[in-house]
Amino acid sequence: MNTSKIVSVVTGGAGFLGSHLCDRLLNEGYHVICIDNLITGDTANIAHLLGKAEFRFFKHDVTNYIFIEGPVHHVLHFASPASPIDYLKLPIQTLKVGSLGTHKALGLAKAKNATFLLASTSEVYGDPLEHPQAESYWGNVNPIGFRGVYDEAKRFAEAMTMAYHRYHGVETRIARIFNTYGPRMRVDDGRAIPAFMSQALRNEPVTVFGDGSQTRSVCYVDDLIDGIFRLLLSDANEPVNIGNPDEIPVHQLAEEIITLARSASNIIYKELPQDDPKIRQPDITKAKAELQWEPKIPRKEGLQKTLEYFKQKILA
Repeated sequence: MNTSKIVSVVTGGAGFLGSHLCDRLLNEGYHVICIDNLITGDTANIAHLLGKAEFRFFKHDVTNYIFIEGPVHHVLHFASPASPIDYLKLPIQTLKVGSLGTHKALGLAKAKNATFLLASTSEVYGDPLEHPQAESYWGNVNPIGFRGVYDEAKRFAEAMTMAYHRYHGVETRIARIFNTYGPRMRVDDGRAIPAFMSQALRNEPVTVFGDGSQTRSVCYVDDLIDGIFRLLLSDANEPVNIGNPDEIPVHQLAEEIITLARSASNIIYKELPQDDPKIRQPDITKAKAELQWEPKIPRKEGLQKTLEYFKQKILA
């Protein structure tokens, strides 16, 4: 494909994943239009891009009409609060960006005859009764629980995306993203790795919810973005899991981070939040077969790179 003037729109482009995606698209030779209302995003994540001729940033709420002049080849919808601390604080905004925001982003893709890629989530599986989770699994979600505002927003977004594909013929991709970590996560993100790292670097008690036996499968951001890019260029219209199947108990993850940080922290245990998933592991058979993708970066290497970023943020 000739990349001399391929234009990709990234909603939520100043966020953790969105900003890394902007980097990758620019490195591939694309022109990037980044849209973010900065409700959880941060211009610091894209500051290194602001002087580039191939990059434009618009502060805009994508639940409102999106106007882009000229051709657009890809619309990648990454706008949404993504951590429990954010969507519990911003429940209405989370539901709106998953519904109205997805509708507006799909409308842009339809108008421009562009490929649309939805950043969905493993949260569509809820607290799963199937393990590992394959794309064929419909999930076990509490629609009226505290986490329902995020889970159901993403489930609706997937349904809307498939409706646009089937009814309007829009080329669509759906990435079900599993736990991802790396530089540019917020210190106060609230998810396990940022919380463990910030507490360990400050030599504070590291908080593990429940007894720590619940599992997560964590993927380093560079691997995740490579999977997203491969999905964008594929012809896979239906959902594809993107994540690292290397499953680890949460208490072990906390211990590894304490060791890497050479911290004096100890682990304390608190009550498990409502509807917190007990297990989470992607079945990436489809990604391997259709995208020729699987994660390559070992956890220790990824955690070390992330820890260096958090040191700069916390100890500077």
